[in-house]
Amino acid sequence: MTINIILLGPPGAGKGTQARKLVEERGMVQLSTGDMLRAAKDSGTEMGNKVAEVMARGELVTDEIVIGLIREKLAEGGKGFIFDGFPRTLGQADALGELLNETGQVLDAVIEMRVDDEALVRRITGRFTCGNCGEVYHDETKPTAKPGVCDVCGSTDLKRRADDNEESLRTRLLEYYKKTSPLIGYYYAKGNLTPVNGLAEIDEVSRQIAEALG
Repeated sequence: MTINIILLGPPGAGKGTQARKLVEERGMVQLSTGDMLRAAKDSGTEMGNKVAEVMARGELVTDEIVIGLIREKLAEGGKGFIFDGFPRTLGQADALGELLNETGQVLDAVIEMRVDDEALVRRITGRFTCGNCGEVYHDETKPTAKPGVCDVCGSTDLKRRADDNEESLRTRLLEYYKKTSPLIGYYYAKGNLTPVNGLAEIDEVSRQIAEALG
């Protein structure tokens, strides 16, 4: 059974984590705009060359190019697609709807990962990862057993992302609310929207998403 979904939510809501679980458990394909652009740039295809030229000029890739990349991915088929980071605007949502109609596909669900801003700030600013094995930690909820040492591999290469600070996160949240949050009303009106608690434990969020997808 093919299911196409959009994961909506502010930075740090856990969209990437849930997308990876859906890929593992259901065999779906994650369409992350950033990943697609990077892959296209190095592909040598006609579309990839367009992307490379735009990026070389330091310009933003147009919606038309992104839709073109998505069209190529949809043509490959599979057990369904997870749109992660796209659409970001109402114009992109309209373009995606037209593309799905054109290719005889439907959007089955839009999962809105709801979060409390203050709790999200605490979650993001407290997290750090092991640069060696990728294990994720948190100052409050999941500190390392021994300060400065990864519990899993014993590495001392523990890192924080440069943009995981309060000022940067609040700027990203503002950008999300200005540009992307109108999509919540857009998809609610279309009857596609299902909210889940993005701040619940990972497995609980997964359970809520599974329930929404049926």
